[in-house]
Amino acid sequence: MSDDAPWMRTVRAAGLLGPDGVARPTIFAEMSALAARYDAVNLGQGFPDEDAPAAVLDAAVAAIRAGVNQYPPGRGEPDLRAAIAEHRLRFRGDVLDPATEVLVTAGATEALAATLLALVRPGDEVAVIEPAYDAYAALIGLTGARMARIPLEGPEQQPSIAAIDAAIGPRTRVVLVNSPHNPTGTVIEPALLDRIARRAAEHDAVIVADEVYEHLVYDGRTHTSMSSLEAGQGRTLVISSAAKTFRVTGWKIGWITGPAALIDAVTAVKQFLTYVNGAPFQPAVAVGLRLGDDYFDGLRASLERRRDLLSAGLEAAGFAVSPSRGSYFVIADPGPLGTDDGDAFARELVRETRVASIPLIAFAPGSTDARTRRSLRFAFCRTDEAVEEAVSRLGRR
Repeated sequence: MSDDAPWMRTVRAAGLLGPDGVARPTIFAEMSALAARYDAVNLGQGFPDEDAPAAVLDAAVAAIRAGVNQYPPGRGEPDLRAAIAEHRLRFRGDVLDPATEVLVTAGATEALAATLLALVRPGDEVAVIEPAYDAYAALIGLTGARMARIPLEGPEQQPSIAAIDAAIGPRTRVVLVNSPHNPTGTVIEPALLDRIARRAAEHDAVIVADEVYEHLVYDGRTHTSMSSLEAGQGRTLVISSAAKTFRVTGWKIGWITGPAALIDAVTAVKQFLTYVNGAPFQPAVAVGLRLGDDYFDGLRASLERRRDLLSAGLEAAGFAVSPSRGSYFVIADPGPLGTDDGDAFARELVRETRVASIPLIAFAPGSTDARTRRSLRFAFCRTDEAVEEAVSRLGRR
């Protein structure tokens, strides 16, 4: 089989192709299996313990019982597209046409896949902030493009102007921006987002903004959407999802918004991937998007509290903890505990303390940065009780 087969490009780019040519499982599957084996508190994968708001769940049940169980329209149920447009206007100030500038997808990951397959050619470059959600490298590999890295640097985990300018150039077709950021929990400073947007405009690149954690920004900060920046106008596609905002990761309802011509291009590919999905969940997500501000404020406050609890517990256990400004995640460096290998330490930790995490190096395969190679990502999107139990176990190490 050719070494350039699409599946091999995909797993190689994700760092999952062994020297024997066999694809290895993802670190998420591996650590979740270890968590189950050792009855660990699983702070590895970023999925919540709690259910969606009752109104959202009730709407899904009602839709199933009402017979909303067949194919929905290809671009998504009209009422959900209208709710997405209303939500963008309410929270971000975007004025969108639900008929032409909104597309419902099978989660944010399909939105990313369809977008990259629609816009990126072999030999193009895709600029990505790194460390990065693991699907980015895999999908870029599938397209045959090259990933140009914008590393996060320093205690605050921000990209430098020099790194932004070096990564975005004449061969850049797409600039992929994730803020609030998975895996580091950083929120990219508005001035740096503006630099990214202006650099993309200089080279006529499309900006793809992964904003699935848009409502999870802490410490009184506000989310800056790439679509709000002057240099991003007319070239920004924004991806979001019900998964993190409404605690329904298994529903796989995501969406993408932006200029009609770009949405048309993504739709042309998306229709041959899943075509459509989640018919009874779509009206339920529309209900969620129209919930009052108290829901979104309460979600953010509960996660901020759990972030603080976990961060304090990690520090008490001897880790050096980076500030988490958003998302579900906090990064902890076990260097003070005498380790320089986060990959091995994550496995040791789940065996010894029965707390599961993800080594940060999984999000930056090949990185030579010592801190990246040592550090672990912990998810705090669990119940108070689960986070408290994890902290207790870490403290007994």
